[in-house]
Amino acid sequence: MLLIDVFVPRGALSEEERQALGRRLIDTLMVEDDSHAIEILDAQRTITQVLLHEPTTWVLGQRPAQDPADPPRYLVRVTVPASWRKEMCEHIVDIVTDVLTETERSAGREPGRLRREPHAVILVEGISEGGIGIQGRAMSSLDLTELLSRPYRDQTSGGPGPRTAQGGLIDPICGMGVDLDDSTLTLFHEGVLYGFCHGLCRRAFADEHGLSLSR
Repeated sequence: MLLIDVFVPRGALSEEERQALGRRLIDTLMVEDDSHAIEILDAQRTITQVLLHEPTTWVLGQRPAQDPADPPRYLVRVTVPASWRKEMCEHIVDIVTDVLTETERSAGREPGRLRREPHAVILVEGISEGGIGIQGRAMSSLDLTELLSRPYRDQTSGGPGPRTAQGGLIDPICGMGVDLDDSTLTLFHEGVLYGFCHGLCRRAFADEHGLSLSR
């Protein structure tokens, strides 16, 4: 995630509640589990920002006219690289809805309405290739993969292809566990089989080691 815009009706949340919502979004979307290496999550955090907005005017389309603050409506826009969008959409929508539900529960409101009524709209938008600028330069998806994975790769380079406790492979670029089956993206390098969670990770590994992707 690069940018998370959260629109809430003016006065619906206190400053403390807004801060808690922003922090909860980051912590939940980047939960420290076995899916990615901690170095990758820390790198993602450095480029992730949450902005909370309180529009001066908010008009709902439904009839009869409704007050968007009673109960509070939410509009959340999450921007990610376009090449990541498709596989992340369902995951992001589910997690963001859970976080908003917890915000409502903490405020003493009925949280179930966010999954029952259209009171929380989440838009996952993909930024086109080259449309992200970091460190003074436009970055492709591969450039971004390189930036985020470099701390982990520097720490683990030179070791054999690691395996998970279940016998799967660990992506050498991002540290994600990969189940080994007929659909797994793999490469052989110096007699070792490596598995990858995404084509970008496979390409980054191939570029770094001078391997052909046709192998």
